[in-house]
Amino acid sequence: MLDTVSQPLKSGVRAPIKHDSAEKHLDGGARYIDDLPEPQALLHLHVAQSECAHAQVLSMDLEAVKSYPGVVKVLTAEDIPGKNDFAAVTEGDPVLVKDLVEYLGQALFVVAAESIGIARKAAGLAKVEYQELPAILDVRDALQKKSFVLESKRFLRGEPQEKLAQSTHRIQGEIEIGGQDHFYLESNIALAIPGEDQDIKVYSSTQHPSEVQHTCAKVLGVADHNINIEVRRMGGGFGGKESQPAQIAAITALCASICRRPAKLRLDRDLDMTLTGKRHDYVIGYDVGFDDQGLIQAVRYEAASRCGMSADLSASINDRTMFHLDNAYYLDNVEIVSHRCKTHTVSNTAFRGFGGPQGMVAMERVIDEIAYHLGLDPLEVRKRNYYGIDERNITPYHMPVTDNIIHEITAELEADSDYAARREQLIEFNRTSPFIKKGLAMTPVKFGISFTATHLNQAGALLHIYSDGSIHLNHGGTEMGQGLFTKVAQIVAEVFQVEVERIKITATNTEKVPNTSPTAASSGCDLNGKAAENAALIIKQRLTEFAGQHYGVDADMIRFTPSGVQVGGHKVPFNQLVMQAYLARVSLSTTGFYRTPKIHFDQSQGKGHPFFYFAYGAAVTEVSLDTLTGEYKVDRVDVVHDCGASINPAIDMGQVEGGFIQGMGWLTTEELVYDTSGRLRTHAPSTYKIPACGDRPKEFNIRLRCDANREDTVYRSKAVGEPPLMLGISVFNALNNAVASLADYQACPPLTAPATPENLLKACRAIQIPSEAAYA
Repeated sequence: MLDTVSQPLKSGVRAPIKHDSAEKHLDGGARYIDDLPEPQALLHLHVAQSECAHAQVLSMDLEAVKSYPGVVKVLTAEDIPGKNDFAAVTEGDPVLVKDLVEYLGQALFVVAAESIGIARKAAGLAKVEYQELPAILDVRDALQKKSFVLESKRFLRGEPQEKLAQSTHRIQGEIEIGGQDHFYLESNIALAIPGEDQDIKVYSSTQHPSEVQHTCAKVLGVADHNINIEVRRMGGGFGGKESQPAQIAAITALCASICRRPAKLRLDRDLDMTLTGKRHDYVIGYDVGFDDQGLIQAVRYEAASRCGMSADLSASINDRTMFHLDNAYYLDNVEIVSHRCKTHTVSNTAFRGFGGPQGMVAMERVIDEIAYHLGLDPLEVRKRNYYGIDERNITPYHMPVTDNIIHEITAELEADSDYAARREQLIEFNRTSPFIKKGLAMTPVKFGISFTATHLNQAGALLHIYSDGSIHLNHGGTEMGQGLFTKVAQIVAEVFQVEVERIKITATNTEKVPNTSPTAASSGCDLNGKAAENAALIIKQRLTEFAGQHYGVDADMIRFTPSGVQVGGHKVPFNQLVMQAYLARVSLSTTGFYRTPKIHFDQSQGKGHPFFYFAYGAAVTEVSLDTLTGEYKVDRVDVVHDCGASINPAIDMGQVEGGFIQGMGWLTTEELVYDTSGRLRTHAPSTYKIPACGDRPKEFNIRLRCDANREDTVYRSKAVGEPPLMLGISVFNALNNAVASLADYQACPPLTAPATPENLLKACRAIQIPSEAAYA
């Protein structure tokens, strides 16, 4: 008789267990690259940067640098034996400048010295002669001069031009959307250690170990197998460590290879912010036609982004902007044109949301324009334009939306937040308050999950079970504080019905799992979790077959339970069964692999199915704005966010909280300012303001919606890395709503992002202030 009584698994899938490094983060036990013991004879590296945005380098006199006491080597482009390029996709990112400077702060040469202080002092002795060239510094100038890093692209569905001309109402406008620095706590860093022959081991703070491996090999002119990249954890990434660390690692590998000594390059905050890319800033123009009810009849977008001096990841980033200019709204007749502008500024790069948030901000502005033009509640206009369920469900890129739950989420959030009553109270408050104005906004999120570069939607894992029953887990994902390692360990624990403490989480290493995709696009758990599950199921099947043979029972009489493996009428401890299998020469090691199904996209046609599924959410934000100073407070935020059947609700809750705050920061306080020479003036905490504890909403209510994903994801969960960031758009729209009250909600303010106090005051001045009678 089967023993059906078993204690529940405490730390498997669905358990809200803590991050595997939580305590180490608090007590300092979590080791980052700069915490590793420094190898003997370590060289410290410093990167010297250009002082011009666009110039020919006529000469570099480095004799004083080379002769400075303590300097071991000065590396220039001439020292690179392989290819002088660290580009991830399209060539054009030199590791070190050879003769042409294309942004102020670009890497000229590297000083390797016995200490970082010596390296910095020596670098200042260089004499560099430039011949300055005309510099293009912003999107508008690039558009005027037709300066692009890539060809422009276009999506088309329906007959937008004809329908715009026939529309009942028509509005044309544009919105400026600023960039954002990643501001991870651990800046970019790499430590390279030379081995035998041409081997180099590199500890890199990167989201993409395989890309770093490829780049180091390419720069050194060796095979990939000579380079081993290891990443145990990062102190934050947010996309800033997807392509950018390749340059940092390549420089350390180059020095280690030439000098045959370990080398470390650690960027300080100023150097990190001026040398590496940001979120793309945009100018997005729109032309929208709609009827008396606010239903969109046609829309045309023209989105231009500042890519910087090279393409970097801008192709996919701008594509994702195009994919998300609809957000949660059905656009029957739509044209989307995307311009990828070349400027003489640092190459912008991946950032949480990967271009999607910028498109969604523009779409939400269009909805507000319609609502204020018609005198309607913006939420009603949003709901009228939502994607349908069985109709009105085709995207601008011709993909059907089959998992739409935005109507349900909106209804739940309206009730949870008491939206209707609060809106009435807020309007009444604004009628009687002369200077302090309140704003309220609900904005939705529909975010596609999968890499838009289809080949990246794959992952591998390596799993060993040792003879004592302990489990070694390795996969291609990287840990940057988001809890990926914990979630994947929970998945393996669930398969074997063992507690997660039995599983050893190990550093990501290119010698263990090759050809990894970046931990990005919110796909870390979807891909690596499935690969690890696949590996675990393979070994579980081997153990099941062995147990059946060893104990003489059918396979359907064998169950893995938290208290042991039920084999017919016997309960065998997991570690005992493992030892028995080992003695019987059963393989207890395997690899797992996963590739995302159903996805495809024809770039030439702008049609396909680029996403496996969508993640949904919505947020209601209430703000108070001082119209005399531009200062504001976020009074209350209510969120309902879709996590599928959550692998770990505690970790997912943290991602929603953090994502919201980071999105809010992007659209309110985080302003990147370049001067007329192309110099970044906001390059340190003293000049660049990320949200602080005091900026957190006074009341912050979050509810996870944990209904199972309709698609066959790992344990029917949904990605939760990027989508919550876009909930922060509700803060921007709430501030816009507060400014709109100055015109009795009859006009949409021209608020630009970020909504700093200065930009809020400009919007207040620009909007027509009605007479006292308008409030009667």
